Amino acid sequence: MPKAVRVSSTGGPEVLELVEVDQPRPGAGELLVEVGAAGVNYIDTYHRSGLYPLPLPFGLGLEGAGRVSAVGPEVTGFSVGDRVAWKQAPGSYAEQVVVRAAEAVAVPDGVSDEVAAAIMLQGMTAHYLVASTYPVQAGDTILVHAAAGGVGLLLIQLAKARGARVIGTVSTEEKERLARQAGADEVIRYTEVDFTEQVRRLTDGQGVAVVYDGVGRTTFDGSLASLRPRGTLVLFGASSGPVPPVDPQRLNAGGSLFLTRPTLAHYAADRAELDWRAKELFDAVADGSLSVRVGGRYPLSEARRAHEDLEGRRTTGKLVLLPH
Repeated sequence: MPKAVRVSSTGGPEVLELVEVDQPRPGAGELLVEVGAAGVNYIDTYHRSGLYPLPLPFGLGLEGAGRVSAVGPEVTGFSVGDRVAWKQAPGSYAEQVVVRAAEAVAVPDGVSDEVAAAIMLQGMTAHYLVASTYPVQAGDTILVHAAAGGVGLLLIQLAKARGARVIGTVSTEEKERLARQAGADEVIRYTEVDFTEQVRRLTDGQGVAVVYDGVGRTTFDGSLASLRPRGTLVLFGASSGPVPPVDPQRLNAGGSLFLTRPTLAHYAADRAELDWRAKELFDAVADGSLSVRVGGRYPLSEARRAHEDLEGRRTTGKLVLLPH
């Protein structure tokens, strides 16, 4: 019987259990996939903790890559043996998972399962942030929080490819080195200085065009204060906790600012958009213009440790679980 990580009661990383499950079978429009690598994301910790409630019990994980082992009825475009990746298949922390064919994208030769898994949710997030939510233009100065994280390192590279000047925030010397290697022009260690003051200094008092903030509670106020007039705060995560309610008048006082809270589902709303984002990312990996850092590899049995490391901010780049 295949194994999967399940959550029977919400809480800390200790609630994650590796258990044997019934053999999954694909239904209409579905694929059964042997998971080669499953991506670990902050949203998984929100599901595990109950911050984003799901009916109990449930299989954890959304993202991964692997090889199709069975095809359900009414599926076109995929066959047994194809390599695929996905950003949205509940229960992806598993040896086998059922993936809707509408969510699967073909993985090109030369892209490993680890990289494919690492690029789906975080890569597509970084892509829609710089290409669609606030389309970065040549000459823009932007601020990226958690610049050495999985999304952060991809955001830096994609924004630099569009001609931006990138300021990143990090907590350690090692993370600063990684952010600079990814192309960040300036890196602020927020543990040592006030990042808002440094952003103002680095922009001659003007502020940045956009802040990409996946941290949330602890950075929100400083992010607003780092924007130029008519700048945009893109709040796409809450690794430090959710942001309290905000008085819209603050946007006026800050300079007619924009605030948005996007999510990937709305930026990969149809097959054409999903394929466009996936193709641009895979092409960039293939031609060497986008480097995907896999910062931690864990067997499926150590999903708990992966969550502990992620929430303890002991990680850089992308974390993946390797079921086999």
